[in-house]
Amino acid sequence: MRKLIEIGDKEFASKKDALTHFKTILNSYNFGDKLNQDDTKDILDLLETHPNVIEKIGVGIENVRIARLKYDTKSFELVRTDGSTEYFSYTKRINAPKTDFTKFCEACRQAIQKDLRNVKLAYFDKFSKKGQVKCQETGELLKYEDINVDHRQPNTFSVIVDRFIEVYKIDIQNIEYFQVDGSSDELADEDLKQKFREYHKDKANLRIVKKSLNLGRSFQARISRQKKDLTI
Repeated sequence: MRKLIEIGDKEFASKKDALTHFKTILNSYNFGDKLNQDDTKDILDLLETHPNVIEKIGVGIENVRIARLKYDTKSFELVRTDGSTEYFSYTKRINAPKTDFTKFCEACRQAIQKDLRNVKLAYFDKFSKKGQVKCQETGELLKYEDINVDHRQPNTFSVIVDRFIEVYKIDIQNIEYFQVDGSSDELADEDLKQKFREYHKDKANLRIVKKSLNLGRSFQARISRQKKDLTI
């Protein structure tokens, strides 16, 4: 069974399908246009797979727009909250082989899937009215299938993984993984998996938001927990 390519909450059967998706986004805008929330989320999800994602994000991403390169070609451009910018090539990112950090990130994400699902279920059970709950950012009423558990900036998931590696001096070049039925890589070491779950539980500031919502703008500089943040 061919392993699906997972980028954020989307799955692609092949690199070609993933490239086509992002090419369609790129070509649906004119030079200088800012991406809408759904498309911005997809770009930021792809950015999360970059081995240097922390440096790419910098002080935080304000928006993503379409830049004009040589010969009138288009590129995605990351615009940070301090006004600095950087081009972002979706083709290089998708075609690049997985780095040790990317592979470890994916396995760590697998380790907490049950925890995140429990957060989502608990929130929905507690606050749902007529089968809907409020997005914690927009206040919009949403059905269960339209909400996600989001890691609030600046403690994005990749930042948490990066700090975990540093704190526990993890040698990510020598991690053992296993797969079940062609699914994503999982950590073979149960002790390491549990250690990350506990670290994530302590560090993650979570909230229930609309799937398409881009949280990369308003909360870049705040790291302390807020009353409406959820925990595992």
